Amino acid sequence: MGIDLAALNGVLKPVSQATGLPNEFYVDQSVHELEREKVFFKNWAAVGFAKDVPENGDATPLQFLGLPLLLLRDRDGIVRVFQNTCRHRGMILVDKPTRIAGAIRCPYHSWCYDLKGDLKSTPHVGGPGQNIHDDIVREDLGLIEIRSHIWQDVVFVNISGDAAPFETYAASMLERWQDFEQPCYFGGPDSQFDLKVKSNWKLAVENFSESYHLPWIHPGLNAYSKLEDHYHIMEMGSYSGQGTMVYNPSLSQEKSFSNFANLPAKWDKQAEYLSFFPNVLLGVHRDHRYAIILVPDSIDTTTERVAIYYASPDMAGADYADLRRRNTALWKAIFEEDIFVVEGMQSGRHGAYFDGGKFSPAMDEPTWLFHHWVATQMSRDPTETVEK
Repeated sequence: MGIDLAALNGVLKPVSQATGLPNEFYVDQSVHELEREKVFFKNWAAVGFAKDVPENGDATPLQFLGLPLLLLRDRDGIVRVFQNTCRHRGMILVDKPTRIAGAIRCPYHSWCYDLKGDLKSTPHVGGPGQNIHDDIVREDLGLIEIRSHIWQDVVFVNISGDAAPFETYAASMLERWQDFEQPCYFGGPDSQFDLKVKSNWKLAVENFSESYHLPWIHPGLNAYSKLEDHYHIMEMGSYSGQGTMVYNPSLSQEKSFSNFANLPAKWDKQAEYLSFFPNVLLGVHRDHRYAIILVPDSIDTTTERVAIYYASPDMAGADYADLRRRNTALWKAIFEEDIFVVEGMQSGRHGAYFDGGKFSPAMDEPTWLFHHWVATQMSRDPTETVEK
């Protein structure tokens, strides 16, 4: 099928006139592969959490749209991302989460790398008992390090290496949420879960961005945070989402989580939820925040990796375990309510006569903005670079 550029022109129109992304963006493998390069590799995309490698020497392999990556924490505590491929014959170096006591050793011919990626050992490379060779220049054969940045424990990568610095790329979001630019603490094993969804990753972004569906899909949430209590959040070319003016769930009559420090009064009842393009869904509240990394396992399957963070390390202790579990269960139930919606839309995208759909100018602006962003990425000149 491929991309219909005329259809993209329809997506790029103002919301009142626009159509949504055409079906091929959800069901055509060739479009999915082009999206891999233009949407994910050219921008800052999330691949994991720093909490996945909590101790120095911890390493975990990742598959990111077919690209083998290795997330690790080096001896100095710096989290790094490498291509998980030996520079000798292309062997995968690490195939399961592990703690590296010494060096990263290739299981094929035992070439060894330190945790900064430098090649340190090449046994028998010059013949039996000869561990050096004039043509094997170790300084030129270190692991390929992927440009990365950590923000609030989320590990972002720019595979192409030519996106603007993360602080520039995310400047508007960082400014919007500057009240929350303070330490946050992962709640631990009871504050994370994964959801497997039979849907293209974009449908999860679209659904998360808008509040239009709340009365029908989330009746429990809508009971205290109604549709009319929500507002749209729009930032062309960066993120979209929604907020509520009445966030105030009651998890316990006896205990509550600590709030983030020095928050303005507006956050007493306000909470916001952003889809940070391309693949991170974020929520901030006075007493906790969460991040959802969307992992596109295939064109029509997605893993949603959810992690919840708190304002104080005390909140991750045993005294708050029950409250954390209740909070996790609350969010898990809400996110599970969305599964049949995104899976239903994925099935609907096989309807040959569906034209991308019509947006409600009053209710669908955040979703339209995401469609507009994807269309912009997919139609831009592949040689275009961003000034660093």
